[in-house]
Amino acid sequence: MVFSSNIFLFAFLPVFLALYYLLPFKARSAWILLGSYALYAWWRLDFLWLLAGVTLAAYFFALAINQAVGPRRFQLLSVGVTLNLLVLAYFKYANFGIDSFNAAITAVGLQPFTWTPVLLPIGLSFFIFHAISYLVDVYRKEEPPTRNLLDFAAFIALFPHLIAGPVLKYNLLADQFRTRTHTLEKFSYGATRFMTGFAKKVLIADTIAPLVTASFGHANPTLADSWLGALAYTLQLYFDFSGYSDMAIGLAAMMGFKFPENFNHPYISRSITEFWRRWHMSLSSWLREYLYIGLGGNRKGRTRTYINLFLTMLLGGLWHGANWTFVLWGAWHGGILAVERRLKEASLWKPSPAWLTIPGTMLLVIVGWVMFRADNVPDALRMYRGMLGLNGVSLSDTLAWQVRPSELVTMLLAGVLVYVAPWWGRTVGDVGGRLLRPRLAVTATTVLLPLFVLAILKLSAQSYTPFLYFQF
Repeated sequence: MVFSSNIFLFAFLPVFLALYYLLPFKARSAWILLGSYALYAWWRLDFLWLLAGVTLAAYFFALAINQAVGPRRFQLLSVGVTLNLLVLAYFKYANFGIDSFNAAITAVGLQPFTWTPVLLPIGLSFFIFHAISYLVDVYRKEEPPTRNLLDFAAFIALFPHLIAGPVLKYNLLADQFRTRTHTLEKFSYGATRFMTGFAKKVLIADTIAPLVTASFGHANPTLADSWLGALAYTLQLYFDFSGYSDMAIGLAAMMGFKFPENFNHPYISRSITEFWRRWHMSLSSWLREYLYIGLGGNRKGRTRTYINLFLTMLLGGLWHGANWTFVLWGAWHGGILAVERRLKEASLWKPSPAWLTIPGTMLLVIVGWVMFRADNVPDALRMYRGMLGLNGVSLSDTLAWQVRPSELVTMLLAGVLVYVAPWWGRTVGDVGGRLLRPRLAVTATTVLLPLFVLAILKLSAQSYTPFLYFQF
């Protein structure tokens, strides 16, 4: 059951919220846990044990780490983290490992290893990351272990972030589970934020999606074909994932929780370093805190710093999926981050005007997104050949008949929104913050309502389209 589905909008969410507000505060964590488990079980009941098992293991390992002294603390942390990584490795990377091994041995004439593919549980990467960060925080004594298993289980399973993030630390929500306010203002803000994300997902991302599929499925894309597809995917991914994050933040607010922002207008970045401070900020923060610093960060010299940056992004790419495309995408960004850091340290990085740095950064991002979107490396290379014009320049007949005016108009509007939104935030006041122009905000909300209704109608008419980040 996804947020952008009729069953969620008209059955699960109203019933869940109605009972949530009827129950006393002490019973709400149990209701959150029950509702979140029900939503997860809607997909696959048999994988609910995995979610519960990861939760229980993290809870008891954290208590044991807190009680241990000396080297045993690190030993317990290592065992707890390793168990989580083994779960992640089996469900997410076993198929990739076996396929790569079979490709290698068949290349030298040997028989492939027989293997039954493993099904990837949805949301696995996210609740494993939540469990690992909790164990590390307790080990570092940045957060005392909770003794309230119900609150902790409700945090891990909290359905607004269960399937596709944001990636949260327990200490961000621990106090909110103990006490939080529920006001009409907060609920209204949550509902508005949810409707905004829903409209972004259904009206923009889903409208562009067929064009992306057609372009990336083209056997010999021309320069126009491939750039149109790459630009369309750049917009689709942003409005799909930021739309999901808006919906998650809005749902949390309707329950009285405050989630951190996950996006901050990433496509106005003036460098790749800045891009990663604006894109999927919760994951960037997690990678920096638990992987980059764990590798030594910048404490072991310049060369090691560049290597750590590269490895962090390489592993971050692999986290997105078991495919060489994600590894190469991570290497692309890791390499650029290392180069940018080297240029700054050598005082070779000079401030440049926005009209030059923003398009330059976008070019690097788009080139990376092609590898990220492609089904495999040869498909990505085919798109790159098209982007260089090696298959011709003009729009091909194969793609032209599949391009609808509505898709092009939506792309144009989406592109305008990407660069108008930062101005809007400065003029009206960031969502959830102090409103500088209340009348403008009221006007925007008035416009949002018919858009939300239109999105519901479109959702009812179109086929099932899950969020892109569900696969991770």
